[in-house]
Amino acid sequence: EVQLVESGGGLVQAGGSLGLSCAASGFTFDDYAIGWFRQAPGKGREGVACIRNSDGDAYYVPSVRGRFTISSDNAKNTVYLQMNSLRPEETAVYYCAAAPLDYCAGYGGLFRFGPYDYTGQGTQVTVSS
Repeated sequence: EVQLVESGGGLVQAGGSLGLSCAASGFTFDDYAIGWFRQAPGKGREGVACIRNSDGDAYYVPSVRGRFTISSDNAKNTVYLQMNSLRPEETAVYYCAAAPLDYCAGYGGLFRFGPYDYTGQGTQVTVSS
């Protein structure tokens, strides 16, 4: 059974930090890219960051570059997202997702993550002003 289990969401003040974790099981970790997308109330999904577990290459949506860091521990089949300098407009449910390696990429101002083969249940991140 495929599982992506997120943890680490919560409430933080603007400018603060939070770390998210995504523990994966039920599929070959190195064959996938794992990342995060978020969805705020009344808005569509927005890809945030992803990492290709085959080579460790990481990509970010431009709005979070320099503030968010994605990393993976292949021995633990776990991906982490460290979020610093959080903004109120980044309040959303954050979802972990797994996609084929080619669906995690970025160049210059471009970023792509998805479509996804698997998604987690989501974790709420609330940034107060």
